[in-house]
Amino acid sequence: MADPSIVNPQITDAVTQTNVKVLGEGPAEGADMAIQAAAHATSLAMENASHTQGGMQQINNAAVAALITLITGVQST
Repeated sequence: MADPSIVNPQITDAVTQTNVKVLGEGPAEGADMAIQAAAHATSLAMENASHTQGGMQQINNAAVAALITLITGVQST
């Protein structure tokens, strides 16, 4: 019967290679995730700014219409 304390060298080599691969890719994946999160946050900020600008344009349009009504004295029905 085989000694249970001895592990096949091919198994230990495969596990070692997998560990080296995972540890080697870790920093690059972490940096990629940080860059992707920053890009996503920036795009959300730009989207928010464009929505805010559109809302301010609507307020501006309403204000201009009200002022034109006051200046011309024409009442809309």
